[in-house]
Amino acid sequence: MSTMQPITATPSAQRLSTLRATFRRREAGTFIVSKYHTAPIKIAKAFPLEGQLGVIVMDVSPGLLDGDRYDFQWNVEDGAHVYVTNQSFTKVHPSHAASSGSSMSQRFELGQGAVVESMPEPVMLYRDAAFASESEVRLSRGALWMGADVFCPGRTPRGERFAYREFRNKLNVYYGNELIYAQHQRIEPSRQELFAPGCMAELTHTGVFYAFSDRIGMPEADVVREALNVLPKHEGQPLIWGVSLTYKYGFAVMAAGNAAWVLQEALEAAWSSLRLHLLHLQPLNFLR
Repeated sequence: MSTMQPITATPSAQRLSTLRATFRRREAGTFIVSKYHTAPIKIAKAFPLEGQLGVIVMDVSPGLLDGDRYDFQWNVEDGAHVYVTNQSFTKVHPSHAASSGSSMSQRFELGQGAVVESMPEPVMLYRDAAFASESEVRLSRGALWMGADVFCPGRTPRGERFAYREFRNKLNVYYGNELIYAQHQRIEPSRQELFAPGCMAELTHTGVFYAFSDRIGMPEADVVREALNVLPKHEGQPLIWGVSLTYKYGFAVMAAGNAAWVLQEALEAAWSSLRLHLLHLQPLNFLR
């Protein structure tokens, strides 16, 4: 984990940074056919992986400062297969009390039979941070989107535990024009009893893994449960998790613990088991 001190930006207008990319399936695999970015985010590297394309996103800034807005648009055409990750933790720095903080939005457009695996590194919410994350996924017939996130409540070894101002997280998933999943989370630690039993209690970190496709049903959820049931136990590191089918064409894994790496291990197990079951492809965790 980075030891970099958080940076407090002076109040300013919103600063928008954009990354747009289009991926196309060709005989030799998936390729980027167009891309556009503005500083400080860009695609640092793209590399072939057994017919799919791996993409690493770079942020050359120290993290999201007060007023920063990141906007990602991923267009994955019919039959293309993309794995997306980033270089390191997304660090969200403090914001001023009168500001709306920083934000990140992502839009994934998947053509017929397209596959997207979105597996970024964890999000770190520093003291006094205010952060809004919003994602939209649009699926065509036969497409598959898998995505995971881990959220850290601050630099816990330094005593930061839910010291941020606000965290909002939204995910909307469409199959064609039908909304098949909607999630909206809002955490304001100063106004909520996060340490109460039935809420976070003694746990600090949360993680989610989602998978959506018209190929997903109870058998796929059962495969993931089996993988999570055989996870190794780590002394002094609690982990709770659950797997639930969504309203239509998907399931969600929710997990909580006291360390990011414990949740990453669990979500990677869920991801890898589904990847092997649906795509007949081996895990990609060698990339970590």
